Amino acid sequence: MKEEPVLSLFDLRLSDVHDRLARKELSVSELTETSLKRIAETDGKIGAFLTLDEEGARQTAKALDEQLAAGGERGLLFGLPAGIKDNMVTEGLRTTCASRFLDNHIPIYDATAVRKLRSAQAVTVGKLNMDEFAMGGSNENSAYQPVRNPWDLSRVPGGSSGGSAAAVAAGQAYFTLGSDTGGSIRQPAAYCGVVGLKPTYGLVSRFGLVAFASSLDQIGPVTKNVEDAAFVLQAIAGHDPMDSTSADVDIPDYTAALSGDVRGLRIGVPKEYLGQGVDPRVKERVLEALGQFESLGAAWEEVSLPHTEYAVAAYYLLASSEASSNLARFDGVRYGVRAENPDNLMDLYRRSRSEGFGPEVKRRIMLGTYALSSGYYDAYYLKAQKVRTLIKRDFDQAFEKYDLIVGPTAPTPAFKLGEQVGDPLQMYMNDILTIPVSLAGVPAISVPCGFADGLPVGLQIIGKPFDETTVLRAAHAYESATDHHTRRPALS
Repeated sequence: MKEEPVLSLFDLRLSDVHDRLARKELSVSELTETSLKRIAETDGKIGAFLTLDEEGARQTAKALDEQLAAGGERGLLFGLPAGIKDNMVTEGLRTTCASRFLDNHIPIYDATAVRKLRSAQAVTVGKLNMDEFAMGGSNENSAYQPVRNPWDLSRVPGGSSGGSAAAVAAGQAYFTLGSDTGGSIRQPAAYCGVVGLKPTYGLVSRFGLVAFASSLDQIGPVTKNVEDAAFVLQAIAGHDPMDSTSADVDIPDYTAALSGDVRGLRIGVPKEYLGQGVDPRVKERVLEALGQFESLGAAWEEVSLPHTEYAVAAYYLLASSEASSNLARFDGVRYGVRAENPDNLMDLYRRSRSEGFGPEVKRRIMLGTYALSSGYYDAYYLKAQKVRTLIKRDFDQAFEKYDLIVGPTAPTPAFKLGEQVGDPLQMYMNDILTIPVSLAGVPAISVPCGFADGLPVGLQIIGKPFDETTVLRAAHAYESATDHHTRRPALS
């Protein structure tokens, strides 16, 4: 086979890769070696991977090549090298959640989403860096190393799925899985110039996803283009009896929705999403994208989501409260790192948690425990739940008139490493445009819509509950009419 540039194979669409494999112009082993070589060449600069599974990936690739030679059936993601965010358990492969607390944790089973990837015959190359326990918006809260943005190594890739987005942008994996609690797939996708999809809450099983905020967490794909996102979603969506929050709904053919036709679609653009705090360059790119939708036959107008301003406060109370409860299981007794020579049981708990958790995790546990405590529950937690209901009602009312809601994914392009570490409140405000979607539980995708001073800008397309087909259709139509998604960072 003719030798190609390292990134050229991963620039191919999934359907093109399938065709080359079928014609024996390409092998799974070649795809896997392309991924591993690229990681070796670039990850010293980026820091996207925490654990590599080179031996396992090569064994899987060899088995799939043998199956291909024998004329066996090919799965939906056959032979594609994938990275998994390190908060999804993987049998026999270290899962740390980027925390020292789980430095030695080797799970004994696969998360449902990971198991479905294996059933679809993808090749898992390793586990991806993240903010510790998914708590952060810059990937600087990893206990091991920050992730750097491939477009500018002095800038953050976003978080908490920063490793997932950076790995795709740098061509280290064909696609990755991330998790989204308040924007942790979409915001990194915007910062890194890739596609990130947060499905409707309950569409993808959370079984085996280490919980941060159980009523918000959702697994989704990070890819180079919308078509590939549809393929990955097709593989991982569906009801799971192991997850009590899993929705028992019919799963449509997501790729069939990619018609390129958006004529007649009604789009609402929240005035709150283009107001104060949104970088003028970001606003300009979004307005250009809306103009593109108009040229394709869609219509848009301004709408109001009046409770948006309360979303960040409500989210951090609710998410921190759930985190306080979920992380109580990390006590140094059952699994994870244990403090040495404790004086008694309480000393074991205190020291294990003090030594194992990082500053941001401790901050959120403290905030959540306070909000749930006697005398403050009604004033904070219960009120935040009422605000969540109002935010969801805003979306419900908007969707009575509009098919989609569109706006920027993040208010600014990626900021510099270290720039906001000392100001948690400023860091939290970066999620102001993604958090309302998570509180409402509706699907949303971030797609590249241009650049601001050489840094990617993301367009967020939000849909009705379980209407991923319309979200993907609109995103694909926009992508097909532009070339922003084809640009790659100049990372040598």
